[in-house]
Amino acid sequence: MKSTRFVSIWALSIALLVAANSHGQVQSHHFEANVLVYEALDKTNPPPHNAILLAGDSQFFRWKTVHEDLPGYTIINRGIDSFQMSDLLDYADRLVLPYQPRMIVLHVGGNDVHNGRNATNILADFQAFVAKVRKEMPQVPIAFTSITPGPGRWSEVPQRKEANRVIKDYIATQPGLLFIDLWDAMLTSDGQPRQDLWMADRIHPNHEGCMIRVKIMRPLIGPPDQK
Repeated sequence: MKSTRFVSIWALSIALLVAANSHGQVQSHHFEANVLVYEALDKTNPPPHNAILLAGDSQFFRWKTVHEDLPGYTIINRGIDSFQMSDLLDYADRLVLPYQPRMIVLHVGGNDVHNGRNATNILADFQAFVAKVRKEMPQVPIAFTSITPGPGRWSEVPQRKEANRVIKDYIATQPGLLFIDLWDAMLTSDGQPRQDLWMADRIHPNHEGCMIRVKIMRPLIGPPDQK
């Protein structure tokens, strides 16, 4: 059932992109087709209210067992492959605000670093994102999940740690913001990346890596809302 649903989502994505091309309506933004898919799904299957919204990059998009890994929680997953913090800010009006979630959990920033953006850039976009959300939903908690130490991006460790640091420091000064720190939990005792936590690309967490995320975030997202 899940594999069928996944195929149908991407079949819909291709259909929407072809339709947009045929009408000369393709947006210049690289992720427009992805967002159109989510919007189409929301029309046919209206999303639940008061859910936990996951938004960000491929680490959420590829987390296909999220509902099984977090049983009892109402979750909407709106991750998009290769998303950056700047992209999430651009699409917040369509990927975040319409859902009116009870909590927003982000995983984003690693692609920013990989594409040469520095910690100051990422922080500025995160602050702008928070301001945009706060204007519409002033009381909704926002949790930022730390950029992870994947062995496939190990050459970027200094930049990744700096981005995590500045965002964590900013969050510590603001009410209603949370920092979910995955970094050390994904390292060996000698500070190297655990090789057993990653898919073959050595960038995206495998199921064991996702369960580390679950263990750390569970105390911060409160009790399940379903029996």
